[in-house]
Amino acid sequence: MEIKVLLVTSRSISFQLETGDNFFLKEKLTLKYNEKEQRLTKVVNSIYDLEPNTEYTLEILKENKKIADIKVTTDIESFTLNVKRFGAKGDGIHNDTLAIQSAIMACPKDGRVYIPRGKYLITSIFLKDNLTLELGDGVELSGDTTRENFGILPGLIDNDNNDEYYLGSWEGNPLDSFTSLITGINVKNVKVIGRGTLNGNGSKENWWNEPKIKKIAWRPRSIFLNNCENVVIEGIEIKNSPSWTIHPFLTNNLRFINLKIENPADSPNTDGIDPESCENVEYIGIDFSVGDDCIAIKSGKLYLGRVLNKPSKNFYIKHCSMKYGHGGVVIGSEMSGGVENVHIEKCDFYKTDKGIRIKTRRGRGENGVIDGIYAENISMNEVKVPFVINCFYFCDPDGKTEYVYTKEKLPVDERTPSIKNIEFKNIKAENTKICAGYLYGLPEKPIENVKFKDVEIDFTKEEVTPEVPAMMSFIEEEAKTGLFIKNVEGISLENLEIKNNIGEKIRGEIK
Repeated sequence: MEIKVLLVTSRSISFQLETGDNFFLKEKLTLKYNEKEQRLTKVVNSIYDLEPNTEYTLEILKENKKIADIKVTTDIESFTLNVKRFGAKGDGIHNDTLAIQSAIMACPKDGRVYIPRGKYLITSIFLKDNLTLELGDGVELSGDTTRENFGILPGLIDNDNNDEYYLGSWEGNPLDSFTSLITGINVKNVKVIGRGTLNGNGSKENWWNEPKIKKIAWRPRSIFLNNCENVVIEGIEIKNSPSWTIHPFLTNNLRFINLKIENPADSPNTDGIDPESCENVEYIGIDFSVGDDCIAIKSGKLYLGRVLNKPSKNFYIKHCSMKYGHGGVVIGSEMSGGVENVHIEKCDFYKTDKGIRIKTRRGRGENGVIDGIYAENISMNEVKVPFVINCFYFCDPDGKTEYVYTKEKLPVDERTPSIKNIEFKNIKAENTKICAGYLYGLPEKPIENVKFKDVEIDFTKEEVTPEVPAMMSFIEEEAKTGLFIKNVEGISLENLEIKNNIGEKIRGEIK
Protein backbone atom coordinates (compact mmCIF):
# COMPACT_ATOMS: atom_id res chain seq x y z
CA MET A 1 0.00 0.00 0.00
CA GLU A 2 1.23 3.50 -0.82
CA ILE A 3 0.90 6.69 1.24
CA LYS A 4 0.40 9.74 -0.98
CA VAL A 5 1.11 13.08 0.69
CA LEU A 6 -1.48 15.68 -0.37
CA LEU A 7 -0.54 18.75 1.65
CA VAL A 8 2.18 19.79 4.06
CA THR A 9 1.99 22.98 6.12
CA SER A 10 4.02 24.09 9.12
CA ARG A 11 1.53 22.44 11.49
CA SER A 12 -0.31 19.74 9.52
CA ILE A 13 0.04 16.91 7.04
CA SER A 14 -2.76 15.53 4.86
CA PHE A 15 -2.35 12.21 3.07
CA GLN A 16 -4.21 9.64 1.02
CA LEU A 17 -3.99 5.85 1.34
CA GLU A 18 -3.84 3.98 -1.96
CA THR A 19 -6.01 1.03 -0.91
CA GLY A 20 -8.50 0.84 -3.77
CA ASP A 21 -11.31 2.11 -1.48
CA ASN A 22 -13.47 5.10 -2.36
CA PHE A 23 -14.13 7.09 0.83
CA PHE A 24 -14.22 4.78 3.86
CA LEU A 25 -11.61 2.11 4.51
CA LYS A 26 -12.77 -1.49 4.43
CA GLU A 27 -9.91 -2.64 6.66
CA LYS A 28 -8.98 -1.54 10.17
CA LEU A 29 -5.83 0.53 9.95
CA THR A 30 -3.87 2.62 12.45
CA LEU A 31 -1.57 5.57 11.88
CA LYS A 32 1.51 5.88 14.06
CA TYR A 33 3.68 8.98 13.99
CA ASN A 34 6.35 9.94 16.52
CA GLU A 35 4.89 7.70 19.26
CA LYS A 36 1.31 8.90 18.66
CA GLU A 37 -1.40 6.62 17.30
CA GLN A 38 -4.61 7.44 15.46
CA ARG A 39 -7.31 5.06 14.22
CA LEU A 40 -8.05 5.58 10.53
CA THR A 41 -11.49 5.12 8.99
CA LYS A 42 -11.14 7.09 5.73
CA VAL A 43 -8.93 7.06 2.68
CA VAL A 44 -7.98 10.74 3.14
CA ASN A 45 -6.72 11.90 6.54
CA SER A 46 -5.03 14.86 8.25
CA ILE A 47 -2.89 15.23 11.36
CA TYR A 48 -2.34 18.46 13.29
CA ASP A 49 -0.48 20.05 16.20
CA LEU A 50 2.86 19.37 14.52
CA GLU A 51 6.06 21.38 14.92
CA PRO A 52 7.40 23.48 12.05
CA ASN A 53 10.46 22.37 10.07
CA THR A 54 10.38 18.93 11.69
CA GLU A 55 10.66 15.47 10.14
CA TYR A 56 7.83 13.05 10.93
CA THR A 57 7.65 9.36 10.10
CA LEU A 58 4.13 8.22 9.23
CA GLU A 59 3.56 4.48 9.63
CA ILE A 60 0.41 2.58 8.67
CA LEU A 61 -0.29 -0.46 10.82
CA LYS A 62 -2.57 -3.40 10.13
CA GLU A 63 -3.02 -5.73 13.09
CA ASN A 64 0.04 -4.07 14.67
CA LYS A 65 2.17 -4.85 11.62
CA LYS A 66 3.63 -2.00 9.56
CA ILE A 67 2.44 -2.15 5.95
CA ALA A 68 3.57 1.30 4.75
CA ASP A 69 5.59 4.29 5.90
CA ILE A 70 6.84 7.64 4.67
CA LYS A 71 8.97 10.50 6.03
CA VAL A 72 7.60 14.05 5.78
CA THR A 73 9.14 17.36 6.88
CA THR A 74 6.79 20.18 7.84
CA ASP A 75 7.16 23.68 6.43
CA ILE A 76 9.06 26.54 7.97
CA GLU A 77 7.01 29.02 9.99
CA SER A 78 8.20 32.55 10.75
CA PHE A 79 5.74 33.51 13.51
CA THR A 80 2.47 32.37 15.08
CA LEU A 81 -0.04 35.12 15.78
CA ASN A 82 -2.62 34.00 18.33
CA VAL A 83 -5.85 35.96 17.89
CA LYS A 84 -6.34 36.09 21.67
CA ARG A 85 -3.35 38.44 21.87
CA PHE A 86 -5.15 40.75 19.42
CA GLY A 87 -8.21 41.04 21.65
CA ALA A 88 -10.40 38.13 20.52
CA LYS A 89 -12.60 36.84 23.38
CA GLY A 90 -13.84 33.55 21.98
CA ASP A 91 -16.87 33.65 24.29
CA GLY A 92 -19.57 33.61 21.58
CA ILE A 93 -20.89 36.98 22.81
CA HIS A 94 -18.40 39.64 21.75
CA ASN A 95 -17.93 40.18 18.04
CA ASP A 96 -14.37 39.06 17.37
CA THR A 97 -14.19 40.06 13.70
CA LEU A 98 -11.87 43.04 14.19
CA ALA A 99 -9.49 41.17 16.49
CA ILE A 100 -9.13 38.28 14.02
CA GLN A 101 -8.80 40.69 11.10
CA SER A 102 -6.09 42.60 12.95
CA ALA A 103 -4.07 39.41 13.37
CA ILE A 104 -4.50 38.57 9.69
CA MET A 105 -3.36 41.99 8.52
CA ALA A 106 -0.36 41.91 10.87
CA CYS A 107 0.76 38.43 9.85
CA PRO A 108 4.19 38.36 8.13
CA LYS A 109 5.12 36.12 5.21
CA ASP A 110 5.40 32.45 6.20
CA GLY A 111 3.46 33.23 9.38
CA ARG A 112 0.35 31.61 10.79
CA VAL A 113 -2.73 33.16 12.36
CA TYR A 114 -3.95 30.71 14.99
CA ILE A 115 -7.45 30.66 16.49
CA PRO A 116 -7.51 28.58 19.71
CA ARG A 117 -10.46 26.74 21.24
CA GLY A 118 -13.55 28.88 21.74
CA LYS A 119 -16.64 30.28 20.02
CA TYR A 120 -15.96 33.42 18.02
CA LEU A 121 -18.82 35.58 16.75
CA ILE A 122 -17.91 37.06 13.36
CA THR A 123 -19.40 38.86 10.38
CA SER A 124 -16.81 38.79 7.57
CA ILE A 125 -13.10 38.01 7.74
CA PHE A 126 -10.95 39.00 4.74
CA LEU A 127 -7.92 36.96 3.66
CA LYS A 128 -4.61 38.35 2.39
CA ASP A 129 -1.63 37.03 0.42
CA ASN A 130 0.80 34.44 1.80
CA LEU A 131 -1.35 33.54 4.80
CA THR A 132 -2.00 30.39 6.79
CA LEU A 133 -5.14 30.66 8.92
CA GLU A 134 -5.67 27.76 11.32
CA LEU A 135 -8.88 26.98 13.19
CA GLY A 136 -7.75 24.92 16.15
CA ASP A 137 -9.51 21.95 17.70
CA GLY A 138 -12.73 23.02 19.41
CA VAL A 139 -13.01 26.31 17.49
CA GLU A 140 -16.31 27.58 16.14
CA LEU A 141 -16.41 30.68 13.99
CA SER A 142 -20.06 31.59 14.48
CA GLY A 143 -21.58 33.75 11.75
CA ASP A 144 -23.66 36.81 12.53
CA THR A 145 -27.16 36.72 11.02
CA THR A 146 -28.04 40.42 11.07
CA ARG A 147 -27.89 41.68 7.50
CA GLU A 148 -27.11 45.26 8.46
CA ASN A 149 -23.83 44.14 10.07
CA PHE A 150 -22.41 42.86 6.77
CA GLY A 151 -20.66 44.74 4.01
CA ILE A 152 -21.89 44.59 0.43
CA LEU A 153 -19.89 43.54 -2.62
CA PRO A 154 -21.31 45.45 -5.61
CA GLY A 155 -21.95 43.15 -8.52
CA LEU A 156 -20.34 45.40 -11.12
CA ILE A 157 -18.30 48.59 -11.01
CA ASP A 158 -17.29 50.40 -14.21
CA ASN A 159 -15.07 53.35 -15.04
CA ASP A 160 -14.68 56.05 -17.70
CA ASN A 161 -12.88 53.59 -19.99
CA ASN A 162 -15.90 51.26 -19.92
CA ASP A 163 -13.89 48.65 -18.00
CA GLU A 164 -15.90 46.41 -15.70
CA TYR A 165 -14.85 45.14 -12.27
CA TYR A 166 -16.89 42.22 -10.94
CA LEU A 167 -17.23 41.76 -7.17
CA GLY A 168 -20.58 40.40 -6.00
CA SER A 169 -22.07 37.35 -7.70
CA TRP A 170 -25.43 35.64 -7.41
CA GLU A 171 -26.36 32.52 -9.40
CA GLY A 172 -24.24 33.38 -12.42
CA ASN A 173 -24.89 37.11 -12.60
CA PRO A 174 -22.90 40.11 -11.29
CA LEU A 175 -25.26 41.22 -8.52
CA ASP A 176 -24.84 42.92 -5.16
CA SER A 177 -24.14 40.30 -2.49
CA PHE A 178 -23.23 40.42 1.18
CA THR A 179 -19.62 39.82 2.14
CA SER A 180 -19.14 36.20 3.16
CA LEU A 181 -17.96 34.83 6.50
CA ILE A 182 -14.52 34.24 5.00
CA THR A 183 -13.87 36.41 1.94
CA GLY A 184 -10.86 36.46 -0.35
CA ILE A 185 -10.54 39.05 -3.12
CA ASN A 186 -7.46 39.24 -5.37
CA VAL A 187 -5.35 37.18 -2.95
CA LYS A 188 -2.85 34.41 -3.59
CA ASN A 189 -0.96 31.70 -1.69
CA VAL A 190 -3.48 31.19 1.10
CA LYS A 191 -4.19 28.17 3.31
CA VAL A 192 -7.20 27.83 5.61
CA ILE A 193 -6.68 24.69 7.69
CA GLY A 194 -7.56 22.99 10.95
CA ARG A 195 -10.06 20.97 12.93
CA GLY A 196 -12.40 23.83 13.76
CA THR A 197 -15.86 24.68 12.45
CA LEU A 198 -17.26 27.54 10.39
CA ASN A 199 -20.95 27.84 11.31
CA GLY A 200 -23.07 30.12 9.11
CA ASN A 201 -26.04 29.79 11.51
CA GLY A 202 -28.46 29.65 8.62
CA SER A 203 -32.04 28.86 9.60
CA LYS A 204 -35.63 29.39 8.47
CA GLU A 205 -35.72 32.41 10.80
CA ASN A 206 -32.89 34.28 9.06
CA TRP A 207 -30.95 33.54 5.87
CA TRP A 208 -33.26 30.73 4.69
CA ASN A 209 -36.43 32.78 5.12
CA GLU A 210 -37.79 33.84 1.71
CA PRO A 211 -34.53 32.77 0.08
CA LYS A 212 -35.39 33.97 -3.44
CA ILE A 213 -36.13 37.53 -2.33
CA LYS A 214 -33.28 40.04 -2.26
CA LYS A 215 -33.13 41.78 1.11
CA ILE A 216 -30.64 44.69 0.92
CA ALA A 217 -28.28 42.35 -0.99
CA TRP A 218 -28.18 38.66 -1.90
CA ARG A 219 -27.23 36.12 0.75
CA PRO A 220 -23.57 35.61 1.68
CA ARG A 221 -21.60 32.41 1.23
CA SER A 222 -19.65 30.73 3.98
CA ILE A 223 -16.49 31.21 1.89
CA PHE A 224 -16.25 33.42 -1.20
CA LEU A 225 -13.08 33.65 -3.30
CA ASN A 226 -12.98 36.22 -6.11
CA ASN A 227 -10.06 36.38 -8.56
CA CYS A 228 -7.72 34.45 -6.26
CA GLU A 229 -4.76 32.17 -6.97
CA ASN A 230 -3.28 29.18 -5.15
CA VAL A 231 -5.77 28.64 -2.32
CA VAL A 232 -6.03 25.52 -0.14
CA ILE A 233 -8.86 24.81 2.30
CA GLU A 234 -8.16 21.73 4.41
CA GLY A 235 -9.68 19.85 7.30
CA ILE A 236 -12.32 22.25 8.62
CA GLU A 237 -16.04 21.59 9.00
CA ILE A 238 -18.50 24.07 7.45
CA LYS A 239 -22.19 23.92 8.33
CA ASN A 240 -25.49 25.82 8.11
CA SER A 241 -24.31 27.99 5.24
CA PRO A 242 -26.46 31.04 4.38
CA SER A 243 -26.35 29.99 0.69
CA TRP A 244 -23.67 28.20 -1.39
CA THR A 245 -21.08 26.97 1.08
CA ILE A 246 -17.88 27.65 -0.89
CA HIS A 247 -18.04 29.80 -4.01
CA PRO A 248 -14.82 30.41 -5.94
CA PHE A 249 -15.26 32.93 -8.77
CA LEU A 250 -12.66 33.64 -11.48
CA THR A 251 -10.14 31.79 -9.32
CA ASN A 252 -7.38 29.37 -10.35
CA ASN A 253 -5.37 26.62 -8.66
CA LEU A 254 -7.66 25.55 -5.85
CA ARG A 255 -7.43 22.55 -3.54
CA PHE A 256 -10.14 21.35 -1.15
CA ILE A 257 -8.89 18.54 1.08
CA ASN A 258 -10.58 16.44 3.80
CA LEU A 259 -13.43 18.88 4.49
CA LYS A 260 -16.82 18.19 6.03
CA ILE A 261 -19.69 20.25 4.61
CA GLU A 262 -23.06 19.78 6.30
CA ASN A 263 -26.28 21.69 5.64
CA PRO A 264 -29.82 20.43 6.32
CA ALA A 265 -31.42 18.53 3.45
CA ASP A 266 -34.24 21.09 3.20
CA SER A 267 -32.06 24.21 3.35
CA PRO A 268 -32.37 26.36 0.19
CA ASN A 269 -29.46 26.75 -2.25
CA THR A 270 -26.89 25.44 0.22
CA ASP A 271 -24.70 23.77 -2.41
CA GLY A 272 -21.37 22.39 -1.24
CA ILE A 273 -18.62 23.81 -3.47
CA ASP A 274 -19.62 25.74 -6.61
CA PRO A 275 -16.68 27.06 -8.65
CA GLU A 276 -17.58 29.58 -11.33
CA SER A 277 -15.18 30.21 -14.25
CA CYS A 278 -12.29 28.59 -12.39
CA GLU A 279 -9.31 26.50 -13.54
CA ASN A 280 -7.30 23.69 -11.97
CA VAL A 281 -9.49 22.65 -9.05
CA GLU A 282 -9.08 19.56 -6.85
CA TYR A 283 -11.63 18.06 -4.46
CA ILE A 284 -10.08 15.28 -2.39
CA GLY A 285 -11.68 13.37 0.49
CA ILE A 286 -14.64 15.68 1.13
CA ASP A 287 -17.73 14.61 3.07
CA PHE A 288 -20.79 16.39 1.65
CA SER A 289 -24.31 16.43 3.11
CA VAL A 290 -26.21 19.44 1.76
CA GLY A 291 -29.54 20.97 0.79
CA ASP A 292 -28.80 21.35 -2.92
CA ASP A 293 -26.03 20.13 -5.24
CA CYS A 294 -22.94 18.74 -3.52
CA ILE A 295 -20.68 20.03 -6.29
CA ALA A 296 -21.90 22.29 -9.09
CA ILE A 297 -19.41 23.50 -11.69
CA LYS A 298 -20.47 26.74 -13.37
CA SER A 299 -19.25 29.53 -15.65
CA GLY A 300 -21.83 32.30 -15.47
CA LYS A 301 -25.13 32.99 -17.16
CA LEU A 302 -25.30 34.49 -20.62
CA TYR A 303 -23.90 37.97 -19.83
CA LEU A 304 -20.76 36.84 -17.99
CA GLY A 305 -20.28 33.91 -20.35
CA ARG A 306 -20.28 36.26 -23.33
CA VAL A 307 -18.21 39.09 -21.80
CA LEU A 308 -15.60 37.02 -19.96
CA ASN A 309 -15.67 33.89 -22.13
CA LYS A 310 -13.86 32.05 -19.31
CA PRO A 311 -14.72 28.37 -18.99
CA SER A 312 -14.33 26.26 -15.88
CA LYS A 313 -11.77 23.61 -16.74
CA ASN A 314 -9.44 20.97 -15.36
CA PHE A 315 -11.34 19.58 -12.37
CA TYR A 316 -10.36 16.49 -10.37
CA ILE A 317 -12.86 15.07 -7.88
CA LYS A 318 -11.62 12.04 -5.93
CA HIS A 319 -12.48 10.03 -2.80
CA CYS A 320 -15.52 12.15 -1.91
CA SER A 321 -18.81 11.17 -0.25
CA MET A 322 -21.97 12.86 -1.56
CA LYS A 323 -25.11 12.58 0.57
CA TYR A 324 -28.68 13.91 0.36
CA GLY A 325 -28.04 16.67 -2.19
CA HIS A 326 -30.10 17.36 -5.28
CA GLY A 327 -27.12 16.19 -7.32
CA GLY A 328 -23.80 14.57 -6.50
CA VAL A 329 -21.65 16.17 -9.18
CA VAL A 330 -23.46 18.70 -11.37
CA ILE A 331 -22.40 20.69 -14.42
CA GLY A 332 -24.42 23.88 -14.90
CA SER A 333 -26.90 25.17 -15.34
CA GLU A 334 -25.10 28.55 -15.27
CA MET A 335 -22.42 27.50 -17.76
CA SER A 336 -22.48 30.12 -20.51
CA GLY A 337 -18.67 30.27 -20.48
CA GLY A 338 -18.35 26.51 -20.90
CA VAL A 339 -17.03 23.59 -18.81
CA GLU A 340 -14.10 21.43 -19.93
CA ASN A 341 -12.19 18.42 -18.66
CA VAL A 342 -13.85 17.20 -15.46
CA HIS A 343 -12.67 13.93 -13.89
CA ILE A 344 -14.73 12.23 -11.15
CA GLU A 345 -13.12 9.14 -9.60
CA LYS A 346 -13.60 6.80 -6.63
CA CYS A 347 -16.55 8.58 -5.02
CA ASP A 348 -19.64 7.35 -3.13
CA PHE A 349 -23.12 8.82 -3.68
CA TYR A 350 -25.91 8.18 -1.17
CA LYS A 351 -29.55 9.33 -1.41
CA THR A 352 -28.87 12.18 -3.79
CA ASP A 353 -31.75 12.97 -6.15
CA LYS A 354 -29.42 12.74 -9.14
CA GLY A 355 -25.98 11.21 -9.36
CA ILE A 356 -24.02 12.88 -12.13
CA ARG A 357 -26.12 15.63 -13.68
CA ILE A 358 -25.50 17.96 -16.61
CA LYS A 359 -28.06 20.73 -17.02
CA THR A 360 -28.34 23.49 -19.59
CA ARG A 361 -30.88 25.02 -21.95
CA ARG A 362 -31.37 27.27 -24.93
CA GLY A 363 -30.14 30.75 -24.07
CA ARG A 364 -26.94 29.65 -22.32
CA GLY A 365 -25.06 30.64 -25.47
CA GLU A 366 -22.60 29.30 -28.02
CA ASN A 367 -19.71 29.63 -25.52
CA GLY A 368 -21.68 27.29 -23.26
CA VAL A 369 -19.86 24.16 -24.43
CA ILE A 370 -19.62 21.21 -22.06
CA ASP A 371 -16.75 19.08 -23.33
CA GLY A 372 -15.08 16.19 -21.56
CA ILE A 373 -16.83 14.82 -18.43
CA TYR A 374 -15.26 11.56 -17.25
CA ALA A 375 -16.63 9.54 -14.31
CA GLU A 376 -15.28 6.17 -13.20
CA ASN A 377 -15.15 3.87 -10.20
CA ILE A 378 -18.26 5.36 -8.62
CA SER A 379 -20.65 3.73 -6.14
CA MET A 380 -24.26 4.95 -5.83
CA ASN A 381 -26.91 3.82 -3.36
CA GLU A 382 -30.55 4.97 -3.24
CA VAL A 383 -29.91 7.61 -5.89
CA LYS A 384 -33.15 8.42 -7.68
CA VAL A 385 -31.63 8.96 -11.15
CA PRO A 386 -27.93 8.07 -11.51
CA PHE A 387 -27.32 9.92 -14.82
CA VAL A 388 -29.04 13.01 -16.20
CA ILE A 389 -28.14 15.15 -19.21
CA ASN A 390 -30.90 17.73 -19.51
CA CYS A 391 -30.88 20.37 -22.26
CA PHE A 392 -34.29 21.80 -21.24
CA TYR A 393 -33.55 22.82 -17.63
CA PHE A 394 -36.48 24.99 -16.54
CA CYS A 395 -35.35 27.04 -13.52
CA ASP A 396 -35.15 30.88 -13.52
CA PRO A 397 -37.87 33.33 -14.63
CA ASP A 398 -37.48 32.50 -18.33
CA GLY A 399 -37.10 28.76 -17.79
CA LYS A 400 -40.68 27.82 -18.64
CA THR A 401 -41.00 29.83 -21.84
CA GLU A 402 -41.81 28.09 -25.10
CA TYR A 403 -38.32 28.89 -26.41
CA VAL A 404 -36.85 26.76 -23.63
CA TYR A 405 -39.37 23.93 -23.45
CA THR A 406 -40.31 23.26 -27.07
CA LYS A 407 -39.10 19.94 -28.41
CA GLU A 408 -39.32 21.24 -31.96
CA LYS A 409 -36.11 21.84 -33.88
CA LEU A 410 -35.07 25.51 -33.72
CA PRO A 411 -32.32 27.35 -35.62
CA VAL A 412 -28.81 27.08 -34.15
CA ASP A 413 -27.60 30.57 -33.21
CA GLU A 414 -25.50 32.43 -30.65
CA ARG A 415 -27.85 31.28 -27.89
CA THR A 416 -27.44 27.53 -28.48
CA PRO A 417 -25.30 25.53 -26.00
CA SER A 418 -23.69 22.17 -26.74
CA ILE A 419 -22.61 19.01 -24.89
CA LYS A 420 -20.08 16.43 -26.06
CA ASN A 421 -17.64 13.73 -24.97
CA ILE A 422 -19.16 12.23 -21.82
CA GLU A 423 -17.92 8.93 -20.36
CA PHE A 424 -19.32 6.82 -17.52
CA LYS A 425 -17.09 3.86 -16.63
CA ASN A 426 -17.12 1.18 -13.93
CA ILE A 427 -20.10 2.57 -12.02
CA LYS A 428 -22.51 0.59 -9.83
CA ALA A 429 -25.85 2.05 -8.74
CA GLU A 430 -27.87 0.03 -6.21
CA ASN A 431 -31.44 0.57 -4.96
CA THR A 432 -32.13 3.03 -7.77
CA LYS A 433 -35.62 4.52 -7.60
CA ILE A 434 -36.90 6.61 -10.51
CA CYS A 435 -34.96 6.09 -13.73
CA ALA A 436 -31.70 4.45 -14.82
CA GLY A 437 -30.72 7.58 -16.71
CA TYR A 438 -32.33 10.44 -18.63
CA LEU A 439 -30.45 11.90 -21.60
CA TYR A 440 -32.41 14.49 -23.58
CA GLY A 441 -30.52 16.71 -26.04
CA LEU A 442 -31.69 19.57 -28.21
CA PRO A 443 -33.06 18.45 -31.57
CA GLU A 444 -31.08 21.20 -33.31
CA LYS A 445 -27.88 20.47 -31.33
CA PRO A 446 -27.81 16.82 -30.16
CA ILE A 447 -25.56 15.62 -27.36
CA GLU A 448 -22.43 14.12 -28.96
CA ASN A 449 -20.39 11.06 -27.99
CA VAL A 450 -21.67 9.49 -24.78
CA LYS A 451 -20.11 6.26 -23.55
CA PHE A 452 -21.34 3.84 -20.89
CA LYS A 453 -18.84 1.08 -20.10
CA ASP A 454 -19.13 -1.51 -17.31
CA VAL A 455 -22.12 0.22 -15.70
CA GLU A 456 -24.63 -1.64 -13.53
CA ILE A 457 -27.93 -0.10 -12.41
CA ASP A 458 -30.07 -2.14 -10.02
CA PHE A 459 -33.49 -0.89 -8.89
CA THR A 460 -34.94 -1.11 -5.42
CA LYS A 461 -37.48 -3.86 -4.79
CA GLU A 462 -39.58 -1.50 -2.66
CA GLU A 463 -42.56 0.51 -3.89
CA VAL A 464 -41.59 3.92 -5.27
CA THR A 465 -43.63 7.11 -5.66
CA PRO A 466 -43.26 8.30 -9.28
CA GLU A 467 -41.40 11.54 -9.97
CA VAL A 468 -40.22 13.39 -13.06
CA PRO A 469 -36.69 12.16 -13.86
CA ALA A 470 -35.36 15.60 -14.86
CA MET A 471 -36.23 19.25 -14.20
CA MET A 472 -37.87 20.07 -17.53
CA SER A 473 -41.38 20.89 -18.67
CA PHE A 474 -43.95 18.49 -20.08
CA ILE A 475 -42.44 15.12 -19.24
CA GLU A 476 -44.17 12.30 -17.39
CA GLU A 477 -43.49 11.04 -13.90
CA GLU A 478 -41.68 7.72 -13.79
CA ALA A 479 -40.69 4.97 -11.38
CA LYS A 480 -38.10 2.23 -11.94
CA THR A 481 -37.81 2.93 -15.65
CA GLY A 482 -34.89 2.16 -17.94
CA LEU A 483 -32.38 4.44 -19.65
CA PHE A 484 -34.04 7.17 -21.75
CA ILE A 485 -32.15 8.53 -24.78
CA LYS A 486 -33.32 11.33 -27.08
CA ASN A 487 -31.32 13.56 -29.43
CA VAL A 488 -27.97 11.91 -28.72
CA GLU A 489 -25.50 11.18 -31.51
CA GLY A 490 -22.72 8.65 -31.04
CA ILE A 491 -23.79 6.73 -27.93
CA SER A 492 -21.93 3.58 -26.88
CA LEU A 493 -23.40 1.08 -24.40
CA GLU A 494 -20.67 -1.44 -23.56
CA ASN A 495 -21.51 -3.92 -20.82
CA LEU A 496 -24.41 -1.82 -19.50
CA GLU A 497 -26.62 -3.86 -17.17
CA ILE A 498 -30.01 -2.69 -15.87
CA LYS A 499 -31.80 -4.89 -13.32
CA ASN A 500 -35.28 -4.99 -11.76
CA ASN A 501 -36.64 -2.14 -13.87
CA ILE A 502 -40.19 -1.83 -15.19
CA GLY A 503 -40.61 -1.83 -18.97
CA GLU A 504 -37.86 -1.53 -21.56
CA LYS A 505 -34.28 -1.28 -20.37
CA ILE A 506 -33.35 1.15 -23.16
CA ARG A 507 -35.94 3.68 -24.34
CA GLY A 508 -35.77 6.20 -27.14
CA GLU A 509 -33.11 6.39 -29.83
CA ILE A 510 -29.72 4.75 -30.33
CA LYS A 511 -27.61 6.56 -32.96
